[in-house]
Amino acid sequence: MKQQSSVIVRPRAPLSSSPGLWWGLLGVTAFSFTLPFTRIAVGGLSPLFIGSGRAVVAAALAALALAVTRQHPPTSAQWWRLAIVAGGVVAGFPLLTSFAMTAAPASHGAVVIGLLPAATAAMVALRTRERPGRAFWWFAAVGAAAAVVFAALQNGDLGELHWADLLLFAAVLAAAVGYAEGGLLARELGAWQTVSWALVLAAPLMLVLTLASAVADPPTASPVQWLAFAYLGVVSMFLGFFAWYRGLAIGPMAPVSQIQLVQPVMSIAWAALLLHEQIGWPTALGGLAVIVCAALAVRTRLIHPRPTTRPLNEES
Repeated sequence: MKQQSSVIVRPRAPLSSSPGLWWGLLGVTAFSFTLPFTRIAVGGLSPLFIGSGRAVVAAALAALALAVTRQHPPTSAQWWRLAIVAGGVVAGFPLLTSFAMTAAPASHGAVVIGLLPAATAAMVALRTRERPGRAFWWFAAVGAAAAVVFAALQNGDLGELHWADLLLFAAVLAAAVGYAEGGLLARELGAWQTVSWALVLAAPLMLVLTLASAVADPPTASPVQWLAFAYLGVVSMFLGFFAWYRGLAIGPMAPVSQIQLVQPVMSIAWAALLLHEQIGWPTALGGLAVIVCAALAVRTRLIHPRPTTRPLNEES
């Protein structure tokens, strides 16, 4: 009977991460259209309007969902943590990338997505007790480097660090902090509840910025540009986070975060299809390297504390 109990418990560890990985992949797929659609939207809308307006659209949906399902408000401590999430993923990342997309193509902006998994994993390691092994960090580092290299080769001018690159690097830091804290809060509040409360918290500021940008630079977008903006507000800013934060909440957070390494491959593919940006063999090979590194990283086992199951089994 003692042997039977140990056999039943052990298989759960590798299987428990599978749902988190699939939810994470769904969220990443939704996010992969963000940069190409932002690039389309900035053709007729100001970057400030896009970055703040998409948050206003998502906040309206979030408030409706919270009201219909009668969710209990977060505690005071959770509101402070939601402010970190809002600052990173509701305000920081959308605004910074929107301004960056006025001067850089979508494929160049995919560099952000290449750096984000490694940054998120580092934030998770600092914020939580999850401690990936050395192999995980090697695969994460190589994957991030591969993502940067293939995006740089596709654009050709990454060596010149201009203001758009600085905005992209700042966006990486903002999103990594928001992802790590949001993943932890999702375990307490729920996946969609976390992003919804963060959106509601940031709504007043985002509404002011949207109105100010609309007055200063009235929108002159085409129907296609408005559709791109609608996707950014409904999917990139709202529905995509449902899946992403659920994946982080199921975890383990560090391996799930590495699924983002696939996102630059998707983003550059959409940029080629939607924006007709040219992709050469170096980009295709680099994208394959990124996917391989992501697959190896998410398969790497986390280092856990020394198990204490033997005394428990003996007592049972």
